[in-house]
Amino acid sequence: MAEPPDIDALWEDFHRVVNMTSAELASWLRVRDADEEAEPLPEEAGSPTGRHVLAILQKRRTDLTDDDVRVMRRVVDTVVELVDLENEPEPERTPEDTRRRHRLMTLGHDPLKP
Repeated sequence: MAEPPDIDALWEDFHRVVNMTSAELASWLRVRDADEEAEPLPEEAGSPTGRHVLAILQKRRTDLTDDDVRVMRRVVDTVVELVDLENEPEPERTPEDTRRRHRLMTLGHDPLKP
């Protein structure tokens, strides 16, 4: 992949908003997909975007694909839209807050993590 001129900034932004480690995210994706009757294979757990974020966390910047860059941009935009990064963490108060936190965690951002 030819590196876009802003790849360094995107890499930094992505790793700023994705505040969960790859182990934490992998565990979260498995827990989210588990139910009483079945649990998916670890590599199949979670949403496609969550699995892609996990794969990006396990890569070096020089190994990124164009698809990785698109996902990174989408994740950064989504997390920034949903979270005031200067004022997190915030306490959970309602079921809506819990849903919001779970959606963010699927993208690798835990709003309750310092």
